[in-house]
Amino acid sequence: MPDEDSGSAHGRFQRGFEVRPPRVLPRLESFNVPEKLSYRIKNRLLGPPLVTEDLDEQRIGKPTALAILSSDVMSSSAYATEAMLGVLVPAVGLAAFALVVPVSFLVLVVLIFVTASYLEVIKAYPKAGGAYVVARDTFGTGLARVAAASLFVDYTLTVAVSISAGADALASAVPSLTPYVTVITVIFVIGIAYGNLRGIREAGKTFAVPTYLFIGSMFLMIGVGIFRGIFGHLPVYTHFGAGVYPAGTAGAGLLLGASVFIFLKAFASGGTALTGTEAISNGVSIFRDPQPRNARITLVVMSVILGTLLLGVSGLAAVTHATPYLSGDPTVLSQIAKAVFGTSLIGRILYVALDIFTMGILTLAANTSFAGLPFLASFAASDGFLPKSFTVRGHRLVYSTAIVALAVVSVILLVATNSNVYTLISLYAIGVFTGFTIAGAGMVKHHFMTREKSWRRRAAINGAAAVLSGAVDITFIVTKFTAGAWTIVIIVPVLVLIFTRFKHSHDTEQAALTAGLAAIEHEVLPRKHKVLILVDQVDVATVTALNYARILAADSVTALHFVTDEKHAQALAASWESGGLGRTPLELLDCQDRRLRRAAGQVVLDALSDGDSQVSVLIPHRIYPRFSGSLLHDQTSASLAEVIAQLPHATPILIPHRVKPARQPASTPTGTPGRTALRTDEPSLDPSVTQDEVAEGVTQIAGLKLRERTRVIGRVSSIRMSSYHGTPSTAARLEDASGGLMLVFPGRSAIPGLNSGMNVSAEGTVVEVEGHLAMINPLYEFLPLTTK
Repeated sequence: MPDEDSGSAHGRFQRGFEVRPPRVLPRLESFNVPEKLSYRIKNRLLGPPLVTEDLDEQRIGKPTALAILSSDVMSSSAYATEAMLGVLVPAVGLAAFALVVPVSFLVLVVLIFVTASYLEVIKAYPKAGGAYVVARDTFGTGLARVAAASLFVDYTLTVAVSISAGADALASAVPSLTPYVTVITVIFVIGIAYGNLRGIREAGKTFAVPTYLFIGSMFLMIGVGIFRGIFGHLPVYTHFGAGVYPAGTAGAGLLLGASVFIFLKAFASGGTALTGTEAISNGVSIFRDPQPRNARITLVVMSVILGTLLLGVSGLAAVTHATPYLSGDPTVLSQIAKAVFGTSLIGRILYVALDIFTMGILTLAANTSFAGLPFLASFAASDGFLPKSFTVRGHRLVYSTAIVALAVVSVILLVATNSNVYTLISLYAIGVFTGFTIAGAGMVKHHFMTREKSWRRRAAINGAAAVLSGAVDITFIVTKFTAGAWTIVIIVPVLVLIFTRFKHSHDTEQAALTAGLAAIEHEVLPRKHKVLILVDQVDVATVTALNYARILAADSVTALHFVTDEKHAQALAASWESGGLGRTPLELLDCQDRRLRRAAGQVVLDALSDGDSQVSVLIPHRIYPRFSGSLLHDQTSASLAEVIAQLPHATPILIPHRVKPARQPASTPTGTPGRTALRTDEPSLDPSVTQDEVAEGVTQIAGLKLRERTRVIGRVSSIRMSSYHGTPSTAARLEDASGGLMLVFPGRSAIPGLNSGMNVSAEGTVVEVEGHLAMINPLYEFLPLTTK
């Protein structure tokens, strides 16, 4: 290393390192860990893992997002009108067709206000919105838990209802499948979950086509229906046939004989069309930039399409007098399509196509839940209301835990109800309207707190949405309480209690982990260090633990064996001496009751009895092949460590040794028996990268030379903040395809903007630090991430 000015920061910094022959840092990827069988299966089923840098590429545009996040909303246009007529026809007979359009208009009014409300939510919470986040930030975690519980129920029921409806439609087309409807629903759930586990973009490619085919065929039906209604003739179903809902008698007055209760019940049933509207505000982060703008545009487009479809279907139902059947087949939508398209060959083709597309969208409506619930679960888990695993992005950068959990719960619900749509539909929509109400009320408080521009007008919009949604929610609970809505009234508080319990456990654990930090840091440490090695047999694992004990510089090292079998103990003692291990004393401790956990705790307490010792207990931990390990061998080592860890100034240390069958010889570097090399002197070069691919003026790291000024480009794989002789410093490991080097910044505790995973161009003189090539205080430039 060149002589440095002893007074310079550069010189002071470098003298703090041990000098070795300089070498290029190996790429971290050069150490290949044998993958588990489960990981290899996951790779085969889901595709190669995506790295965090690929998250931007997983973000999607508005058309794909519309298909992923609104399939539930769009599918509701297929049954919302039928749900309204199912309430009105038994009450007022043919007068129901005069009321269905006014009721639909009222639903559209709620839709308009809910849409406007969520436009405000997305604007106020551009990264993550929804009822949960709004309630948490405005009313606190109490009401946020209610919102989360309500939406969890709604998302789960959305999967069950939509999948059941799609399977029923398939069974209607192919009656021989009727006995297997529940099996079909389970297969559908697994298929949709699988599509989402493959990643957001993969799910968009899979589910976009059926969604747009349904929307297109619905607009075609409405357009042809309007044309025939104005310029031609639309058939009218003139009488109530066998199997239809029994018709009531029309009366006088504004509601044509229907009571206010019946009218509100029909209105609430039509409100099911709005389920799934929240998904876009929960999933803002999956949009491409600018995320808030794209999410708001998609929400408006979704609402316009839904409103048009709902009003179009209701209008055509009013004209054709399509009546719901008790069995659900044929559906009102199917009757309208048959009347609109006629009996010609083209008409029949269009009619069958609409039925097929309806079946597809009803099935894929479940995808809205698989897209929306994982984000909601991640928000709740971040706040401690769910296990932390719900915050972790999986193999393909999606929240895999939530997707799998939703699929499992949905399958259980479908099996328990035998996939009966009418059993499930009575529970539907209460949760989502509770979320609408909480989100609107929370936004009103938000506007009053922030008082941003036009806050009064915006608060009025959110307030109106909250009032209307609350009215629909109460109507649902009252009118459908005896039909099953009472279960939701019970389930939501139970979920809130579960969330509360998770939160209490999380807070208690965090308090335990952080309590007394200052006292522990300034605690007077014991002056003696004793090492105990628990020995069961003389083998490579035991010798590895002995070697580790010898480098700890302990005041004493003692091997212990708990005697539960006298003959085994005698054989162990003989092997200890014959194996040349006698320089480490071996104690045989009687343990006739075979309570190893108690015996281990007692012997450690004895070692601590002088009050001035720190005891390290080394436990050889043999790692056997996955399939036979737990079956053929016990897990005593982990159990003993659990007990010892409870004692003050006692530290259990598991010394792992992987037991490999003879057919899989371990790769053992020279002079280090039993160890696998984690780093090599030479980097693992990527043969696909050639010097021709390196930018002009840039040198590959493997080709760097000492004292040469050059420029390199690479990816920051790690950043280390430390202090040398009281001087703070930051060191970043930069890697390209050929190897790595350190970028060292002495005297700087942090480099603003420098993060792991980013691409950096660095220019400076190559020197030697810690035996590796490095640059001290180089010129640097942050580069954009490369896109594939």
